[in-house]
Amino acid sequence: MSSKGASGAALTVPVPEPLARPASRATTTSGWEDEIGAPSSPMQKFNRSFREGWKRNTGLLLFVAAQAFYAMMDTAVKVLHGVDPPVTTLQLIFVRMGITFLCCMVYMYIAGVPDPLLGPKGIRHLLILRGFGGFFGLLGIYYSLQYLSLSDAVVLTFLTPTCTGIAGSILLGETFHVKHAIASLVSLFGVILIARPPFIFGGPADLPGGSRPGESVTPAERLLAVGAGMLGVLGSTTAYTTIRAIGKRAHPMHNMVFFSMVCVVVSSIGMATTNTPFVIPRRIDWLSLLLMIGIFGFAAQMLMTMGLQRDAAGRVTMALYTSIVFAVILEYIFFHTTPPPLSIVGTTLIISSAMYIALSKEKEKASPLPVSSPTERDGLERPLLSREGSVNSYDGRTSK
Repeated sequence: MSSKGASGAALTVPVPEPLARPASRATTTSGWEDEIGAPSSPMQKFNRSFREGWKRNTGLLLFVAAQAFYAMMDTAVKVLHGVDPPVTTLQLIFVRMGITFLCCMVYMYIAGVPDPLLGPKGIRHLLILRGFGGFFGLLGIYYSLQYLSLSDAVVLTFLTPTCTGIAGSILLGETFHVKHAIASLVSLFGVILIARPPFIFGGPADLPGGSRPGESVTPAERLLAVGAGMLGVLGSTTAYTTIRAIGKRAHPMHNMVFFSMVCVVVSSIGMATTNTPFVIPRRIDWLSLLLMIGIFGFAAQMLMTMGLQRDAAGRVTMALYTSIVFAVILEYIFFHTTPPPLSIVGTTLIISSAMYIALSKEKEKASPLPVSSPTERDGLERPLLSREGSVNSYDGRTSK
């Protein structure tokens, strides 16, 4: 009995390892676990905070990264305008969108996206319209970079959300309040401060903003560049409004394919009809700039799409305005220029008005950058389509 009791007692001795196991890990709210036993060190706390912050703001940070790539692409375009002989705007569009088209087709082939070249039936006319709008958007910004400073050319694109809101109210039946119209007028005043037309401001015969450091442009050239920038805003507005009407009936890559395909075709026709020579790169730096324009542009579009997939689009839209920060930094590094006071005031007015419109939109009616949510898609499509319900929603899924 004693031996049996002894053996039974031995079996009931608590085993320390299972008891210690639940206390060996401290799980954070983000799912990450601290080391066994010891209290968190400052480095561990920093790592945990960094991981939690990254998880919370992945979409926003990806969108910020997209703006950085767009700024680098615009910088490469402006530098390439100063190369001797300079590359024409149409050739820049052809090269950049040609690279984008090839990358998109390879991706869609690997991912097995149906109808990679023609897109879904029933909305191909909208995809073509999106492509033409995107072409004029690129044409405007690339041409304006010849005679405007990088920061001035970039800030003009901030008029696009405001113009998209106006177009949405007319074509898509969205609400556009009086306060939004007032903000639009304030933005227009900001554009005037950036353009500084001589018939209003007078001023010197030459203004800074050429493609080479220290180069000056005439007021007429600057005014023409601002006009080209405004044409780009109208083109981008057309593209964004059309994408919002398309909604999720097409894969995001279909939008990029039609955008790049139309740009390649139209720029080729434009160069042929105007007898514009296709400049062949003969220097490594020249070729590198052309490749960077294509690669940076494709990377920016992909990062922007990924950011919109991972966060509320209304929230990541705020990151659009970080592009002016990157533009000013790159402008100072590569062109050794800083914006004049009137341009700074105009930039502030445009950014403030655009942010006011974005922040003041009612939550249930806010439809941000050119991506429509499933709940609002029907309301966006009906006014633009001639036959209601003639097209079923696209079955493809965006990649993550």
